[in-house]
Amino acid sequence: MEERKTMVRRLALLIAGTGVLIGLYVLRLIFLQLIHGDEFAAKATNTTEYRFTVTAARGDIVDSYGRRIASSTTCYNVVINKLLMGDRDLNETVYQAVLLLQQGGESWNDEMLIGMPDAEGHYAFTDDPASESDQRSLEELKSSLGMQQYATADDIMEKLIEEYDLAGYTPEWQRLLGGIRYQMMQEEFSNVNNFILAENVSDQTVATVKEHSLVLPGVEIAETTVRSYVDGTILPHVLGRVSAITAERWKVVDENGQVTYPLRDKGYAMNDVIGISGLESVYEDELRGQDGVETITRDSSGVIIDTSITTEPQPGKTVMLTVNSEFQKAVDEALARNIQQIAETYGTEASAGAVVVLDVKDGSVLACSNYPSFDQNLYSTQYSEYSADPGVPLYNRALQGLYTPGSTYKPSVALAALLSGTISKDEQVRCTGVYTYYRGYRPRCTQHGHSGLIGLVDAIKWSCNIFFYDVGRRTTSDVYDSYAYRLGLGGATGVEVGESTGRLTTKNDSNYTESLEVQAAIGQGNTVVTPVQLATYAATIANKGVRYRTHFVKALLDTNTGEVIEEVQPEIVDIIEDNIGAFDIVEQGMIGVSATIASLADYPYTIACKTGTPQRSETDADGKHYTNSTMIAYGPVEDPQIAIGLVVEYGGGGSRAGNLIADIFDAYFFERSNTMTPLPEGQLLE
Repeated sequence: MEERKTMVRRLALLIAGTGVLIGLYVLRLIFLQLIHGDEFAAKATNTTEYRFTVTAARGDIVDSYGRRIASSTTCYNVVINKLLMGDRDLNETVYQAVLLLQQGGESWNDEMLIGMPDAEGHYAFTDDPASESDQRSLEELKSSLGMQQYATADDIMEKLIEEYDLAGYTPEWQRLLGGIRYQMMQEEFSNVNNFILAENVSDQTVATVKEHSLVLPGVEIAETTVRSYVDGTILPHVLGRVSAITAERWKVVDENGQVTYPLRDKGYAMNDVIGISGLESVYEDELRGQDGVETITRDSSGVIIDTSITTEPQPGKTVMLTVNSEFQKAVDEALARNIQQIAETYGTEASAGAVVVLDVKDGSVLACSNYPSFDQNLYSTQYSEYSADPGVPLYNRALQGLYTPGSTYKPSVALAALLSGTISKDEQVRCTGVYTYYRGYRPRCTQHGHSGLIGLVDAIKWSCNIFFYDVGRRTTSDVYDSYAYRLGLGGATGVEVGESTGRLTTKNDSNYTESLEVQAAIGQGNTVVTPVQLATYAATIANKGVRYRTHFVKALLDTNTGEVIEEVQPEIVDIIEDNIGAFDIVEQGMIGVSATIASLADYPYTIACKTGTPQRSETDADGKHYTNSTMIAYGPVEDPQIAIGLVVEYGGGGSRAGNLIADIFDAYFFERSNTMTPLPEGQLLE
């Protein structure tokens, strides 16, 4: 009986103990699930999202028929992603990545102006003392490291070795790793900002990096686009350049020391590509496109659990030009060929020049040529050669070259004299070869093709200086300058890219004299204009006083569909009223000029032109001034289609450019006739 009671007690205790344990377990479950359930659930599912920019493809630049001039080509960059690196040592990651790049013969992102160590382990700066950019970069290097401007290259490397824990590497690798780590700092490398270690690497390097992806986490291949050109010789000066954003453009410090990041505020990343000159810069907002977003999700343990494109990138708009690329190439070839022929035929120093061809009907640029020129596809690899070339091929003579117009200026003086009432269409001036109005100044005339009394039409035809000395003096520079400006000389033409405005000779000039005023009337004096202004001027005369804004861009297109989004409309910027037929009278004189030039006299269409032989400041061994060849032309006179302005440096007599004018008209009307047949509205060539 006693044993039975004992067993019952034990069983009761066991049941009680079990009940207590179950109760405690239930209480714990209540604590975990009901009281703190939300908190623990959040911890279990806690993730962090990191967003990276997916660069949009840059819009194309195409010619007036839709043929691509500048486009975006797929390429591959080697990038370092800090997020994907995890806890791996950054120095060792960079070290291993550079070894792979060296194996493939690639270069890497390192702009620090310090060279490799010498045999004794000392360093030296590699900056160009004459380069303001290098000087600023060197100053930024020292200040960003908190060092004085007198710090040496050894001082800077010592600081970098300490800053980035590079003591265990050889001096050569200390320089390599120090330069890259400094570049990373400059480009704000972080969990959300990848660092581009190498750009546009070869397919072999792409394969090598991917093969090492398991042992080099964080070293990735990123697909991107790079600017490429079907023919890099087409309009290189006008298209301009794109480049990765520099530290100077990214971080702007004003005169008060205030730091701003204007490009970051516009949505750019530090390593983005941006237009830095020409149309690439002017139409940056349209060409840039809208970047996409790649989102990487990491859990609370640091494990990457998802990678996806959450916003698709949208390509930039396509910029359609007014230029026909085939006609442009023909004009380029004609300019180069004729400059060489002038030099050989006349024994001159002619070796450079420019020509601009406009559509008379709307002011659009059909061709804009410079000689010598350069190839966009070779710019990066041959920049040093281009820069050192005495012919200055990088100089945009067509839009920025300033030249004395010479006798091409005379039609503007004739128009001013007629429209202001200074002279009538029948007025004559006696040419004796010497202008004797001033007692102490006796400018001369060559009297080529004329002498004695001469009227306006023949004065233009034979370019009589005496006639324009006298008429210019009576009209005054105040009046003929105002007309020249309205015709397109001495001011902005309206082109979208940078141009020189030039200037006209005025009474406010510091060296002004009465004799200077009559010199200005024949296109000398202080007057300087650009070839694009000469073409604009010629087009305005062809339009009988209606001047259009000169422009390169025809329309903006949707890159995906080719649909026209925005079309540039012709813009009239000035109209010179003519109730007396002044433009017709001047045109008669310009037709007469063509009759004196063999290549134009028998041309199938009537061409109006005016030549010029302006003096340069330099003189030859005999003390004679070198001269340029200048010329304006338009035609056919019955229904003007194109207008031309050109300059050949050291070309001599302006009529020597007559063959070039004929070649340009040939190219426009005949040589490229098959490729110049307009396409149906809105249709583009593939």
